[in-house]
Amino acid sequence: MKISFANVSVPKTGTLVVGILDGGTLTPGAQAVDEATGGALSRALKAGKFKGTKSHFLSVLAPAGKIVRVLCVGLGKAKDLDALSLQNLGGKIVSQLATHAPSIQVLVDALEGCDLDAPEMASNMALGARLASYRFDKYKTKKIKCHQPQLKNVKLLCAGSAQAKALYAPQDKIADGVFLTRDLVSEPANVLYPESFAKHAKALTKLGVKVEVLTKTQMAKLGMGALLGVAQGSDQDPRMVVMQWTGKPKRKGAKASKADAPVAFVGKGVTFDSGGISIKPSGGMEDMKWDMGGAGVVTGLMKALAGRKAKVNVVGVIGLVENMPSGSAQRPGDIVTSMSGQTIEVINTDAEGRLVLADALWYTKERFNPHTMVDLATLTGAILVALGDQYAGLFTNNDDLAQQLIDAGQAVDEKVWMMPMGNGYDKMINSPVADMQNVGERWGGSITAAQFLKRFVGDIKWAHLDIAGMTWSKSGKATAPKGGTGFGVRLLDRWVSDKVEG
Repeated sequence: MKISFANVSVPKTGTLVVGILDGGTLTPGAQAVDEATGGALSRALKAGKFKGTKSHFLSVLAPAGKIVRVLCVGLGKAKDLDALSLQNLGGKIVSQLATHAPSIQVLVDALEGCDLDAPEMASNMALGARLASYRFDKYKTKKIKCHQPQLKNVKLLCAGSAQAKALYAPQDKIADGVFLTRDLVSEPANVLYPESFAKHAKALTKLGVKVEVLTKTQMAKLGMGALLGVAQGSDQDPRMVVMQWTGKPKRKGAKASKADAPVAFVGKGVTFDSGGISIKPSGGMEDMKWDMGGAGVVTGLMKALAGRKAKVNVVGVIGLVENMPSGSAQRPGDIVTSMSGQTIEVINTDAEGRLVLADALWYTKERFNPHTMVDLATLTGAILVALGDQYAGLFTNNDDLAQQLIDAGQAVDEKVWMMPMGNGYDKMINSPVADMQNVGERWGGSITAAQFLKRFVGDIKWAHLDIAGMTWSKSGKATAPKGGTGFGVRLLDRWVSDKVEG
């Protein structure tokens, strides 16, 4: 969908969108349209129950001349309008009009009492509209025309349109990253497997990202026994993809300093998780195509950061495997040796993501020595029991980092909740026959999983995001249609922008 901006004028044709404040007060743009249509909006408001309540809509059809439709949008109180509410509003406008018009024009006014000016309002509405426009229907061969989106162009009219366009430009690149993540998460496992996923990552070279793909043979030479153990039951060979964006190159002749160290993002990429020998129940197993959600977020984030030319050095590492049962599959009771040299007793082959991350985290730490590592994974069902689909679980060895991620999540409505860690939980994964086992007791499963990962990060500042409840939505929301959400891309981009970039 194309987003554009122009200075304020009252269009004489097409589909228009205007704002109505709480109590039925017309915004300046709505007043101008009302006058141009001979009072059609005022009459419609008087005839019905629409009073400008937040997120309520009133559609006025064929009010005058060549104006086909005016959608009156309830803004609520001006003082309550902020970036997130305007993004949601933009998304809801697209949902209301997606099947009704090929293009729309939205009049955006500066409002007394609102902390945002007109360009800021317009850019946020534009972002919401873009995010809401996502569809994944490439495999549908029969489409009902009246149900298909027609909307291709959204033009926002406001004072300071050039400023609005400039504010929106980086957000558009972030949306590109979100869409890539949604695409990856939505693909079926017969299409997206380790090798094909790696090819998607390779495409980021067009944006200036350096991409390396490690093969099974290379990982074996590095001693990645934990990751390779997960992959050994599948006909699909594993891959590890290393992506580097150097947005803040070292000055010529300058000595290397701590400031030159990158920030690293590490993602679990299980392209299909059957559970292996500890096989999952058949009901809902089709959802396990998106068990690569963490790797999807890291790849989308790298696209977002490179797309907006972020002034930061970033490494993205994703471990890509398929977890299948077969005669060669890993068995419960097997002991594997990770790249770190630590041995792991595999109690449950369905606790495989932490084995993949163990080697990916250690590799990232040893090769790049980042100042901070953040990993993402659809790691445990236990986090869904704890937090449902409202928050991702946050585990960390650094309280300041925790607060920064919480703040970034609140700013973009991708919320995280800090979970406890400690020695008591850590002891629950000690093994009598190896250095550790890959699962603990039944209780506190998301915590013991995080404790397992902590054993592979050393002294690096680190956070683990368990996004099992956030990667896929069966209902959707204003800026994320049901399906793959892309949760994590905007959160981590915001954290990089606020706390790392510079």
